[in-house]
Amino acid sequence: MANDRNVQQYKEQMINTMTQGELLLLLYDELVKRLTQAELALDKSLFPVFEESVQRGIDIVNYLDNTLDHQYPISDELARLYEYFTYELGRAKIGRNKEALHHVKEKADELRDAFRVAQKSGDSSK
Repeated sequence: MANDRNVQQYKEQMINTMTQGELLLLLYDELVKRLTQAELALDKSLFPVFEESVQRGIDIVNYLDNTLDHQYPISDELARLYEYFTYELGRAKIGRNKEALHHVKEKADELRDAFRVAQKSGDSSK
């Protein structure tokens, strides 16, 4: 029990010391992980795991959308993309639609890679 508490405190401390860019990448990593879990669960007909994983993905996308800073023009484009992700993930969840799920996972993976490159270039310019 004490060990679990120590692990939780460590995780919280790690998150509290991360930059915004690192947190964004962590969220995208988690999104891609959850969508991969959903694909695997669907392949094995583990529908409760599938639905839980897709819902967690939707929750992450909603969080990303809610934390956009609309003073930047790219935020409007990201908001539209997140709306599309939410729509497609809803379709995937309701219809157990692997194609829609895979499409969102692919796009989220591309975005994660783009943000990773942007963060590395930002870090190297300091």
